[in-house]
Amino acid sequence: MNRNTTTLAPLLLLLAASLAASASAAEPAPSVERGKTLYLTAGCKHCHGTVGQGSAAGRRLAPKPLPAAAITQFLRANGTNMPAYSEALLNDAAVADIAAYLGSIPPAVPADSIPALRNLTKQGK
Repeated sequence: MNRNTTTLAPLLLLLAASLAASASAAEPAPSVERGKTLYLTAGCKHCHGTVGQGSAAGRRLAPKPLPAAAITQFLRANGTNMPAYSEALLNDAAVADIAAYLGSIPPAVPADSIPALRNLTKQGK
């Protein structure tokens, strides 16, 4: 190695690390709050329910949703009755936010842990 290469190598590494850090800083981390807002306003709730519980019109999405990349792929071209959402309508960061919201939804409590429901099931026996 000559002297110029030896001097430039650390600078190039520093520049590459700086560019990588600024690129990741430009993409905000997925947000549960933003995801909930998007989920409720983009039309998801109409078929999938307000907490992703599903309905006759749309499958259950939560708890334990698909990863954001899988949701994105499905939204772009799904071959079902569900409308496709282009990148212009719902970008990848927005889908990641929705996935974060769906991932934050806890499982439903068992019916037998709710006294009123437990009493109903006892009466039915």
